[in-house]
Amino acid sequence: MEIIALPTLRKPILIAAFEGWNDAGNAATAAVEHLIEVWEAEEIAFFDPEDYYDFQVNRPIVQVTEESGREIEWPTTTISVATPAHLDRDFVIVRGIEPSMRWRTFCEELIGIIDDLEVELVVTLGALIAEVPHTRPIHVIGSGSDSATSLRFGLQPSRYEGPTGIVGVLQNSCLAAGVDAFSLWAQVPHYVSQPPCPKASLALVNRLDDLLGIRIPIEDLQEEALAWEVGVNQLSLEDSDVAQYVQGLEEQQDATELPEASGDAIAREFERYLRRREES
Repeated sequence: MEIIALPTLRKPILIAAFEGWNDAGNAATAAVEHLIEVWEAEEIAFFDPEDYYDFQVNRPIVQVTEESGREIEWPTTTISVATPAHLDRDFVIVRGIEPSMRWRTFCEELIGIIDDLEVELVVTLGALIAEVPHTRPIHVIGSGSDSATSLRFGLQPSRYEGPTGIVGVLQNSCLAAGVDAFSLWAQVPHYVSQPPCPKASLALVNRLDDLLGIRIPIEDLQEEALAWEVGVNQLSLEDSDVAQYVQGLEEQQDATELPEASGDAIAREFERYLRRREES
């Protein structure tokens, strides 16, 4: 790992997302990119791409700039730090590509940075393809790395069994290292799973806002999510088969969703509205 600086931080929380298997519609990486932008995060370290990436799978990109001519941008994972002035803590933001190899060593390096920066909590973001309609609120599934963390944030311990990605391996590494961690996954409608999916990114950011009790600016994401939904609506209107399929998904979800789940979602949205109104 190449380290640019290791600043002293205030009760830092690490938030991470990775392109690839863990990131349907690029929703999770777009969410952390939003955090980097609105919080003006600065890069402090990056992984050596030679150690973790197969360049035939994740190819480098050639760019031409006026300053230095041709440059090659290598696929990697970067670590940035955000120090929002309106909050009493700082954030370490990891934005990367799922490594092609040496996952255990990759996580060991990241745990080393977590220890050096005295990170108190790790939050991983992901997105999965699901049979859900785009016209309904995007569901975000949360799970803690252990029962204590799950209880602290009102989440369920993970019961998933099956293939996993770097997010799952990192969660397990945090558990082994004694670092509290939880994961949030947005459900992306499978028939519009090509990136971008700003509605899913917004859902992740809002859930993060709720669980951490922080104020994250979301105006740009709200506009992008609305434009995305309008565009998908237009496409479904032009294809009767798609429109019928979406209607079936809506009816299925409305029939199976528990009333208390809808009530909890409404309550969270109202609490978020009141908090933002008080702070502004």
